[in-house]
Amino acid sequence: MSESDACLRKFQKELSAGTVSLALLAVLAQADAPLYGYLIAKRLERLGGVLSGTHSALYPVLRNLDGAGLPHSHVEPSASGPPRRYYRITQTGRDCLRDWSAAWRAPRDSVDAVLEGTH
Repeated sequence: MSESDACLRKFQKELSAGTVSLALLAVLAQADAPLYGYLIAKRLERLGGVLSGTHSALYPVLRNLDGAGLPHSHVEPSASGPPRRYYRITQTGRDCLRDWSAAWRAPRDSVDAVLEGTH
């Protein structure tokens, strides 16, 4: 792996840490009913292809968000396999999503302006 590749991977890892949490809350906020992990991953693939490679990262992030009370989760039996944990966003989660979205947009817009100035 070249030094450039290693640098890019490090940047992508750092960038995705908070991005996945933000995207998960957004998917849950848009859902009409509780969703389980696989459905959340499929929605992320459909809506934001850039996050589609993060399936393995979803479950620890969902557990952390659940531990913080941002979604509420419950387990239901599944006719086609093991029980599934379903997630629904809470009001606290909606409040965090609003704040995190604003916190995301400000630096994104600033960085976009800088990048557009370099072309």
